[in-house]
Amino acid sequence: MGLATLVPFHVAIIMDGNGRWAKKRGLPRIAGHREGAKAVERVIYASLKRGIRYLSLFAFSTENWKRPEPEVYGLMNILKVYFLTKIEILKWAGVRIRFGGRWWELQTDLVNLIEKAIKSTEKNKKLDVIVYLNYGGRQEILDAVASIISQGNGSLLSEETFRSHLYMPDVPDPDLLIRTSGEKRISNFLLWQLAYTELYFSETLWPDFGEEELDSAIAEYNRRERRFGGVL
Repeated sequence: MGLATLVPFHVAIIMDGNGRWAKKRGLPRIAGHREGAKAVERVIYASLKRGIRYLSLFAFSTENWKRPEPEVYGLMNILKVYFLTKIEILKWAGVRIRFGGRWWELQTDLVNLIEKAIKSTEKNKKLDVIVYLNYGGRQEILDAVASIISQGNGSLLSEETFRSHLYMPDVPDPDLLIRTSGEKRISNFLLWQLAYTELYFSETLWPDFGEEELDSAIAEYNRRERRFGGVL
């Protein structure tokens, strides 16, 4: 990247293409998910290096429960192994691990690992990595509305009040959303937060995504003029 490159403060990624990556190689889908976990690590370190402050990763949606049970089971095991083996390393790199979605509804042993990851990295300030698990954008909005109603705040509803009831109220909206694998949709991810986000669609399958692809996305982001509804 050039010296004048503007690095987005918050990058969100829809990590798509693990299954197609595996299929192209005659491998089971779970092999693609394992390679996808390696890409996560590459992108976290690339983000640290470039000074990105927030990195949101769409890891498992509420719709992903419709996948075959063995694939879901395998995904959960990959998450467990990752949290067991990588969190301490990320902690010492200055990464704070956070989670969005209804992650507390997952398997008890996975929830315990998530809580441990949150606690052990909560003081880190170099990069916040927000992993969205059991997440759906519509569900987040419904949960926020339910929370507002339960507190009797409906008559005082404003954008600020609504935001305060989202899963990650203190996290700024993404500046850049990247979706891999060539698909051009946001798939129920951060529906409220993406209002003025720049969208970048990469043809690269997620397991092949790395520093070069991230730099391409940032370069394209720098070519955009962000108006936020106004006129430049």
